[in-house]
Amino acid sequence: MFSLTPAAAKQIQQAASTSDATDLALRIAAKVDSDGSLQYGMGFDEPKDEDMRLDLAGIAVVIGGESQQLLDDTVLDFVELTPGEFNFIFSEGSAAACGTSESTAGGCGSGGCGSGACGSKGRAH
Repeated sequence: MFSLTPAAAKQIQQAASTSDATDLALRIAAKVDSDGSLQYGMGFDEPKDEDMRLDLAGIAVVIGGESQQLLDDTVLDFVELTPGEFNFIFSEGSAAACGTSESTAGGCGSGGCGSGACGSKGRAH
């Protein structure tokens, strides 16, 4: 099942407050790119009937059907990638496996979050 770390939850709550999106859900998406790598995206959105709905640390999270299997056992974290540079990362399995900047080169996916959808190819935005 998809999960969030406490650091990611705190940052998402702050982003929702500053972008006036507190009544929207956080949509998480994933797709396989043409080279076989996973791309991740997230943004605030209205839930749809077919979405999987989760309540994670008080945050309404929705995942569309096409992304559900790709995001199974994925963790969203908010980490310091380099001194003073914080960003969201997506990782497979335990958050501890990818919770530091040193481990992002070891197969952890990453992606950024702004006011809309976003994605990545192994680097933070």
